[in-house]
Amino acid sequence: MTTSTSTPAPARARGGGLLSLIALEYRKLIDFRSVKLAVVVLLLLPWVWSFAPALQQVYNLVLVSGYQMPTLSLLTVMEFILPLLVSVTAAELIGAEVGAGTLAPLLLRPVSRNRVLTAKLVVALSYPFALLLVLLLASLLAGARFGLGGFAGGTGLGPGGFTGVGLIAPAAALAEIGRAYLIAAMSLMPIAALALLFAVTYLNTAAAALATIATLGVMRLLVVFPVLGQVLLTTHLDAYAARPETVATSLLVLLGYTALMVTGALLLFRRKDL
Repeated sequence: MTTSTSTPAPARARGGGLLSLIALEYRKLIDFRSVKLAVVVLLLLPWVWSFAPALQQVYNLVLVSGYQMPTLSLLTVMEFILPLLVSVTAAELIGAEVGAGTLAPLLLRPVSRNRVLTAKLVVALSYPFALLLVLLLASLLAGARFGLGGFAGGTGLGPGGFTGVGLIAPAAALAEIGRAYLIAAMSLMPIAALALLFAVTYLNTAAAALATIATLGVMRLLVVFPVLGQVLLTTHLDAYAARPETVATSLLVLLGYTALMVTGALLLFRRKDL
């Protein structure tokens, strides 16, 4: 007598339904104006830095390798531009549907609210990774004219900063950059989750994005209280450039914030009157 190990049909249907919802949310995402604007900004910004005539005077930096361009781009967008772009688009995942009047009819179909919001959360949390991939590719392309071989200096993310500690090979430079971009994307995940939580709260894109940016601004002001400093979300947004021994702590804090915001959004959405 043999025992079947195949997945029951209802479970397969539930999984397929969620995957279909996620695919649908990605298709919606591509049509958002905020996404198109974000891509244009991130494609153009590295070229601006590539031809900026006053980098040495303002940043005391002379580019000697294309592998330094991704770091320069990342440093200039992580403070405000990327949190803003992520906040607006994550909020739009709910706000756009409310504005178009399509969210309530969607929930009338035989699909649970949890699955609808889970699909939106998956897209929102993966969005920073897509944006940073665009920025990384654009930065390497813009920096290619400075060379993409081994060079004497640093990427700005390892020992010695941009000055470096000697020769660095292309593989090592790419490893440093890739690691930093991955951590930066993870740092933006709680911001996406927070924006989606506010979107569920206010059912409005502008209000949710503004509330997210305002919350981040208040958190930055709260650094004057040392007891709060290490638990504030904004304290850990530069984890991509932190010392290796502190990165794990920062990621735990960031993932904790993400889990908290995701849980709050799911609980509120389940009870929200739409």
